[in-house]
Parts: sequence; structure tokens; C-alpha cells
Amino acid sequence: QVQLVESGGGLVQAGGSLRLSCAASRRTFSTYAMGWFRQASGKERELVGRLERSGLSTVDARSVKGRFTISRDNAKNTVYLQMNNLKPDDTDVYYCAVSSAYWPKERRDYIYWGQGTQVTVSS
Repeated sequence: QVQLVESGGGLVQAGGSLRLSCAASRRTFSTYAMGWFRQASGKERELVGRLERSGLSTVDARSVKGRFTISRDNAKNTVYLQMNNLKPDDTDVYYCAVSSAYWPKERRDYIYWGQGTQVTVSS
């Protein structure tokens, strides 16, 4: 089992930046792919982007392409979501998760989840 803890959320003005962290309880990158999701109240959880075992990352959410990037620190067992030029529409709870599948794109592919961190972007 893997425990995931997100941090770094908060309140930021539009145009600002935040970096979310997802710390894993043990070494995970060689075994699992990582994903960042977000969810607003009453909406479906959306895949923001993924990080494969190789370290290759992709941003899936069209609305954040060019603004968000995903990276990792192997020594710290931590994955990051760098969010730049934030917009009010980015206001959501952000979750990280792990998957044993290759290039998992569906929520059902992910087996362990963090508790989420709130990001609020004011206009």
C-alpha cells in the first residue's frame, strides 16, 4: 500500500503560481505511474496530467497545457505539479494518485489516492 500526501494548495490571485507536492510513503516511481487530478464540487474528477515510470510526463487537460508541468524528485519520493498563470477556473481540489497501469488515463486505473489539497484562484 502507498500513502500519498498532497501539499502546497492555497489562495492565489489570477496570474499567480503555485507548486503542489505529492509525497509518497515509499519508493513508488519504479512501480507506479503517477497522476494529478482535480475536481470541483459537483463535477467529475478530471485528469490533469501523468508521470510515467520512465519520468516522461504529459499534461492531459487541454485548458492547462502550456501552464502546468509535472516533475518528480526521486530522492524525496515526491511528485510536483507546477501551476503557472493560474486562472479562476483552476479553482479545484487537486489530488495525486498512483496506478500500476501503463499510461493510465482513466480514474478507474488509479488505486491509491491522496486526500487532496484545495487551490483557490481569485479574480
